[in-house]
Amino acid sequence: MSLDCGGDKGLFTRKIPKKEPEKYEKYHVYYGGAEEERKANYSDMVNKYYDLVTSFYEFGWGESFHFAPRFKGESLRESIKRHEHFLALQLGLKPGQKVLDVGCGIGGPLREIARFSSTSVTGLNNNEYQISRGKELNRIAGVDRTCDFVKADFMKMPFPDNSFDAVYAIEATCHAPDAYGCYSEIYRVLKPGQCFAAYEWCMTDAFNPHNQEHQKIKAEIEIGDGLPDIRSTEQCIDALKKAGFEVIWSKDLAAGSPVPWYLPLDTTHFSLNSFRLTAVGRFFTKNMVKALEYLGLAPKGSQRVQDFLEKAAQGLVEGGRKEIFTPLFFFSARKPHSESQ
Repeated sequence: MSLDCGGDKGLFTRKIPKKEPEKYEKYHVYYGGAEEERKANYSDMVNKYYDLVTSFYEFGWGESFHFAPRFKGESLRESIKRHEHFLALQLGLKPGQKVLDVGCGIGGPLREIARFSSTSVTGLNNNEYQISRGKELNRIAGVDRTCDFVKADFMKMPFPDNSFDAVYAIEATCHAPDAYGCYSEIYRVLKPGQCFAAYEWCMTDAFNPHNQEHQKIKAEIEIGDGLPDIRSTEQCIDALKKAGFEVIWSKDLAAGSPVPWYLPLDTTHFSLNSFRLTAVGRFFTKNMVKALEYLGLAPKGSQRVQDFLEKAAQGLVEGGRKEIFTPLFFFSARKPHSESQ
């Protein structure tokens, strides 16, 4: 049985396959999983993760599953749109251009950027459920003629060389087992002289791998967000250069943000604008999920999914407070006009 709680942002829009939460959890450190196994089986792990959490994400966060730097007096939704517009402006998008969104989720940013820049955007995603949901939302938004989805692994893209006028990724390529391999594929499908821009999830220079508390926070983020490993900002830049890109500029946009990016997840903060993400809202959701699963109105395993998402939220907030983690490491990079450049 399926229950839709919240109109077009249904919490229970699909069934959770039996034992899927347990299978996903076993990939991670908390349950004896190894980083090598996560990297070797990244596609299965990430697919299991998004099969489990997509409805929860959409219920709590909306159609764009990402964070944003935020000004005082600005709502979460406004900051998310501005963050997407900033990316489009950094890429210098022009009407009619062909753009690739790598790891597009259900297409919230894809639709926003396509409307903002009058471009045609292709969303690359390896999760069947997210693609079907994205296609439905494209149709509702009226962008189904200019925007589409392709089901594929971003480590092995099914596009010819030099296919796109611009490529972007929003908090998505962190799922790649190897940044260099992922960036190399992006380099291949991007036209010469054009740009790739992204927001990456990274450990900052303040992260100490020998600090047990830091390692615990990192592990909580990895299990709660379907990540094989969280790279450092330096590793991302090195991988871009190794892939052949010229790095135009990079910056952790979390630094200096007037409102902390993690505020919507902070249990000490209350906001009517993002009630579902507050401590009260999350407490309500958790108990609602527990009751509905007990009554058979929510899929078995829903409460378990809610639990590891809560663990992720705790890790994200602590990582943000200690400034050892950022989901807002931005970079813009160009593919040279010729290989010799």
